[in-house]
Amino acid sequence: MVTDFKDPFDSIVDAPFDSALSERYLVYALSTITARSLPDVRDGMKPVHRRLLWAMRLLKLDPSQGYKKCARVVGDVIGKYHPHGDQSVYDAMVRLAQTFSLRYPLVDGQGNFGNIDGDNAAAYRYTEARLTQVAVDLMDGLDEDAANLRPTYNGEDEEPELFPGMFPNLLANGASGIAVGMATSIPPHNAAELIEAAILLVDQPDADNDAILAHVTGPDFPTGGLVVDPPAVIRESYATGRGGFRVRARWEIEREKGGMWTLIVSEIPYGVQKGKLIEQIADLINAKRLPILADVRDESDAEIRIVLEPRSRTVDPQVLMDGLFRLTDLETRVSLNLNVLDKDRTPRVMSLREALAAWVEHQFVVLTRRTQHRLEKIADRIELLDGYLIAYLNLDRVIEIIRTEDEPKKVMIAEFNLTDRQAEAILNMRLRSLRRLEEFEIKTERDKLDKEQATLTALLADPKLQKKRMKADLRKIRDRYGAETLLGKRRTTIEEAAPTRDIPLEAMIEREPITVILSQRGWIRAMRGHNDLASPEALKFKEGDGPAFAFHAQTTDKLLLAAENGRFFTLAADKLPGGRGFGEPVRAMIDLDGSVGIVALLPAARQAKLMVAATDGRAFIATAADVIAETRKGKTVMTPRIGEKVKLVRPVDPADDYVAAIGDNRKLLVFPINELVEMNRGQGVQLQRYRDGGLADAITFVFANGLSWAMGGETKRTRTEADLGPWRTARGAAGRMPPTGFPRDNRFG
Repeated sequence: MVTDFKDPFDSIVDAPFDSALSERYLVYALSTITARSLPDVRDGMKPVHRRLLWAMRLLKLDPSQGYKKCARVVGDVIGKYHPHGDQSVYDAMVRLAQTFSLRYPLVDGQGNFGNIDGDNAAAYRYTEARLTQVAVDLMDGLDEDAANLRPTYNGEDEEPELFPGMFPNLLANGASGIAVGMATSIPPHNAAELIEAAILLVDQPDADNDAILAHVTGPDFPTGGLVVDPPAVIRESYATGRGGFRVRARWEIEREKGGMWTLIVSEIPYGVQKGKLIEQIADLINAKRLPILADVRDESDAEIRIVLEPRSRTVDPQVLMDGLFRLTDLETRVSLNLNVLDKDRTPRVMSLREALAAWVEHQFVVLTRRTQHRLEKIADRIELLDGYLIAYLNLDRVIEIIRTEDEPKKVMIAEFNLTDRQAEAILNMRLRSLRRLEEFEIKTERDKLDKEQATLTALLADPKLQKKRMKADLRKIRDRYGAETLLGKRRTTIEEAAPTRDIPLEAMIEREPITVILSQRGWIRAMRGHNDLASPEALKFKEGDGPAFAFHAQTTDKLLLAAENGRFFTLAADKLPGGRGFGEPVRAMIDLDGSVGIVALLPAARQAKLMVAATDGRAFIATAADVIAETRKGKTVMTPRIGEKVKLVRPVDPADDYVAAIGDNRKLLVFPINELVEMNRGQGVQLQRYRDGGLADAITFVFANGLSWAMGGETKRTRTEADLGPWRTARGAAGRMPPTGFPRDNRFG
């Protein structure tokens, strides 16, 4: 037996690999873009959503009808229209039913369709669904030839290419999708506002974006919240079709007895899962990244209620919320990328005005097609009514023809000049219909159809009438989704707000008192509480070591460490090693050579001023905020002359008006503080002139209070010299011997 055999290798085409690959990839990319990921600007639907609603419509799942199992719907969709995985189809169906995902749900679900916590829906064998009125409005006109039908993938059925209904689904419900080389992200909007803008475009096709934004104020998310961007940012996003919106949770203060209060979050940003949001906030509390927040509780039922409990009643609520906005999804950014398929199935990014104009243009096409379809139906009915009238006027003859003729149809056509349809209609009439066949009723219906036909014909011929009809139809839809309705009421507030403020250090670190101790050998530690600095327990050191600096501070403080070479380093008080043991070497925390001595360690108040002086008597005043270093390497503040080094760093009280300086030669002088230059880096100016030696000590003070110094000994007494006239002179003088009783070490104490 001989059979034809075709070698499969005969069909192999010799082609360059790169061109073959690019051609095939382009086919795949175009298929993904046009048939899967991007919505159509005219109905805002992707194929899977369109096929879902079409299948439900054919199953007669109208809002007034009962529910059917979702498994039945999914089966019809994947069997007849969408040959893909059942889970992907069911997931799409679930999203169409979620009131927190779609602003205007298209599916009315019964059963577990998931929740805002992020829980998944039940399997499709347990859930039921039917269409919502929104979906009915979106598909309105399919029975009136308002959209083309195309064969399904196997040619057995038909499906619509798009939905013709007068509901602005693209912008009202939004869309998101990732294609090949492009994506789309469209937030939901308020339908009534969109329709108002569409009515404006019907009257003024050339209206600009600003005119549109007078009606469409911004996104309207199903979960509410606040859009806090400035109007200029919103305008720019809508004008280009690209941008985004900052969305914040809605919150309020709930007062309690005793002056305590809590914050109640009643709406969260769109797309945020409440369960994960609670976890985020709880992690902040556990990690102590926001110590002013004590606790978070989820008291939600059908409505969202997240309770935020502050650490104390003195916490600033706005500071707390700013911290949460920065660190959690209580503030998110919803992107806008209005990338859609236009009427030619070409993907492009449109502005808000262009998208609305394309939808309005589509509605005029639908109006024309529905009018033409109605005219065709009227013509068909008039043809039949004319035939019925002839039959009524010649009823006895018609009956006789039917009873006596073998082919009554041909006889009636020839005798009464009927069309084939008219004759067929007369022959198909039931006997009981003869009693209703009255001339008056036939002529009344005919006159009514004639008037409607004339009206519709005029409508097709006159663009002004089309605009009038379009606006009337749009107003009916607007009334159904108006601001006074439960579904149409705006949920998201457009309210400009400043960006979140920098979180104060006090909010990031729990404020606690500490005692900072730095030894002579450079070992640093921080003991809890404000301990007695004279206590042997507080000031214990390694053998051969001793105290260098010890003072009280708070864990929220920044500490300034000044080295002899003029570099300043910054230490975070909360990062210091604990008080157990002898601490850790401070030089391990900063880049400071072991041969360079430490001159000062003190808390850095942001507004405080410091007097920095070198051994040669040169000095200046610096602002503490300007000498804070951000890195381990520190910051150069003073540049001593060769052979000299930084001698001292002292805080300057705002009330101080004079400077006192004493040299190694035991000469003292006093001069006004305004003679001392203020700078943030340099060598400074000469405090005192020396013939031998250098600067021993310097201090700032209030002249009217006199100059005080420690007497020494266990009594810790001080002595004050009120009459400073003999030592008052200009900066840079040599000075004179100090008052009787001044310490022999030439230190002010």
